Amino acid sequence: MKVKCVICDTIHDLNNDDPLAKKLRNRPIHTFMCSSCHARIEKRTLERWATGNFRPYRDPVSDDDW
Repeated sequence: MKVKCVICDTIHDLNNDDPLAKKLRNRPIHTFMCSSCHARIEKRTLERWATGNFRPYRDPVSDDDW
């Protein structure tokens, strides 16, 4: 199965029996990101976490005693 990275637009071949290939076939909303782009984003995110200024959005926790 041929897939295209959503960030760098490179085309990669996935094995048809791969679970990721099945996920992409059955649910087209899922997107493919190559390992180099994934590593780059992970590295930059960890750098922002280290600065202390990075606050990810978290859903507010509601404490209902229902």
